[in-house]
Amino acid sequence: MPRIHITLPAHTHFEATIPVRITDLNYGGHLGNDALLSILHEARLQLLHHYGYSELDLGGVGIIMADVAIAYKGEGFYGDILTIKMAFDEISKYGFDITYHVVNQHGKDVAHAKTGILCFNYATRKLMGLPDEVKAKIETKAG
Repeated sequence: MPRIHITLPAHTHFEATIPVRITDLNYGGHLGNDALLSILHEARLQLLHHYGYSELDLGGVGIIMADVAIAYKGEGFYGDILTIKMAFDEISKYGFDITYHVVNQHGKDVAHAKTGILCFNYATRKLMGLPDEVKAKIETKAG
């Protein structure tokens, strides 16, 4: 079976630091896949907040996750401090991707991930265009 490969861009827009909690562990004693997705969600909120946005107000529109891919590279354990290096990528008319490079406090890869984000109007339940203000901000901050 072919494995998922996520290409991480050379640039990083923002880094979040999040500890692995005891409740993040699964029965195998390491970071669970569901917990990692929650950690990525928290990191994404921190990224958006850094730019002055939220999931419900990205320059006047909301956002919705269209897809997610995670490639696990190593284990995470209780007490690990994860650094999540994030970048906006594949900017389009309706949204963008966010890539995530997750490493532990020793610099060891834990995961590579990508979320596809679309602009969305929650009142009308319809896709919206990516606001020009947002596009300009995330494009000029690359690198």
